[in-house]
Amino acid sequence: MNSKQQVLTIAGSDSGGGAGIQADLKTFQELGTFGCSVVTAVTAQNTTGVHGIYPMDQQAVREQIDAIGSDFDIRAVKTGMLFDARIIEEVTQGIKRHNWKNLVVDPVMIAKGGASLLQQEAVEAIKTSLVPLATLITPNIPEAEVLSGIRITDEESRRQAAEAILLHGAQAVIIKGGHSTDPDVAEDFYLDQEGTVLLLRSERLATKQTHGTGCTFSAALTAELGKGKPVEEALFTAKEFIQAALAYPLGIGSGHGPTHHAAYREAIDKEVVHLVRQSSDLFSNGYAQRRY
Repeated sequence: MNSKQQVLTIAGSDSGGGAGIQADLKTFQELGTFGCSVVTAVTAQNTTGVHGIYPMDQQAVREQIDAIGSDFDIRAVKTGMLFDARIIEEVTQGIKRHNWKNLVVDPVMIAKGGASLLQQEAVEAIKTSLVPLATLITPNIPEAEVLSGIRITDEESRRQAAEAILLHGAQAVIIKGGHSTDPDVAEDFYLDQEGTVLLLRSERLATKQTHGTGCTFSAALTAELGKGKPVEEALFTAKEFIQAALAYPLGIGSGHGPTHHAAYREAIDKEVVHLVRQSSDLFSNGYAQRRY
């Protein structure tokens, strides 16, 4: 019997289809896994912005989690938009109750158009309840600054922010580079509890078809971890996946359009991605390069 690995997204619904559980499920499918979902909130959203947020009550979240946990063999879990502290606590308890492993925490805080997707008091709940369970947490630069309390202005402060986030108990952190000021390269910085450093670099693309990039990247990580891939290999695949999704835009909507989730499978043009792997012992010895 050919049974796909089953993975789970716990996140908000994006009516525009570019982010949230819609992006996650598309990504899971494209990477050959079977995706389940727990909806934490419903948003009225399109490419121009978030026009309404309607969080689920705790019982609804709990019953969705337990319905999945009682019937599916979940190999990896991704959390996205969790909105407030009560939902974060419900999700945390559900993950513990079902003993789910390979947790990827995408600490979604701000929508592409600037709308707040996480209440302020929920930041502390993420740090104290959810992050200690994480295999990997995937903040962008603004999210990493909030979680660490450190302003990221250069490579040194980026590492300090990553170290501060790891103090909350996650096994590893990757600070995504999409918000950096480098005009040519998007560089993601990975650090784990053993001190291993990886730099994942790709060409910065001039496009506003970027809605859902964070969701898609973390969903790709989740799919690969759910298939049993080691973290480093999962990271490279996720970077390839999102780079292809950005390089071949769909041109949908009048604002920040969604990424193209099928591009990785359809294009197979791995040269859109140029990754540099650099471990901690290579800082003074140059780069080990991988091209796709």
